[in-house]
Amino acid sequence: MRFATVATAHKPVLAVYHGSELIDLSLADPSLPTTLQALLEAGSGLYPRISRAMANAPAAARLDPDAVTFLPPLTNPGKIICLGLNYTDHANESGFAEKAPYPVIFTRFASSLVGHGQPLMRPVVSEQFDYEGELVAVIGKAGRHISLEDALDHVAGYSIFNDASVRDYQFKSHQWTVGKNFDGTGGFGPAFVTADELPAGAAGLTIETRLNGRVLQHANTTDMIFGVAETVSLMSAAFALLPGDMLVMGTPSGVGLARKPPLYMQAGDVCEVEIEGVGILSNPVVNEVAEPVLLAMA
Repeated sequence: MRFATVATAHKPVLAVYHGSELIDLSLADPSLPTTLQALLEAGSGLYPRISRAMANAPAAARLDPDAVTFLPPLTNPGKIICLGLNYTDHANESGFAEKAPYPVIFTRFASSLVGHGQPLMRPVVSEQFDYEGELVAVIGKAGRHISLEDALDHVAGYSIFNDASVRDYQFKSHQWTVGKNFDGTGGFGPAFVTADELPAGAAGLTIETRLNGRVLQHANTTDMIFGVAETVSLMSAAFALLPGDMLVMGTPSGVGLARKPPLYMQAGDVCEVEIEGVGILSNPVVNEVAEPVLLAMA
């Protein structure tokens, strides 16, 4: 199954792809979970009910994917765990020729996420706004100290990420956190695809990043240094993985920083990340407006 989180006139809703349509599950069966997070916590035992709801959905529940606003599939995930330098060619172009014994790990905040079709925000304080197409693995079953053999049982499905990076801020210190967490820089979506629709560990899938139609990254998920199962097992040694946690699995070679001359995203660009069997994540690029923002507190 393939799910998306979309904004309707009234509220965000969980929708499921049905042929060329999206079915608003809140209208097809109001007793079903209304968010992907709630669905992941409930488990795949609800899938037969969802199939029945799809088949019997009223006209009001049927949405045109070209006419909806996509939100990140998970709007407030608990953990966003990202891998750096996880493709051999990308590690090489970044100056790391030998395989690391342990993955490079950093985190993102939910406040950096934007949905498919929504703008990536080029920061006003930087000219080095880079693209990074990546696979996302989403946890569906909680666990700690998960064995390699059992690891994929904890993965509910997959999605697409553009880990857009503010390079000069990324390298202001030895920690990458700031350069990876500017507001509006993490493209995510459009769909969450259940694991049964893809090869085990989402291995063997073509991944490609295009900027204004020009192919800049082209690789295969088999080229990951640390695969999904190994990453799940390694991370669970440190902390419990919970439903809705995200593993953002790193980017292939071809990033703008490594090009000569460097190539960075500019306002007016459109960046697409496509992963075979998962879909296409597309985001326009806009300039951040440098105005003070007063945030209301709840």
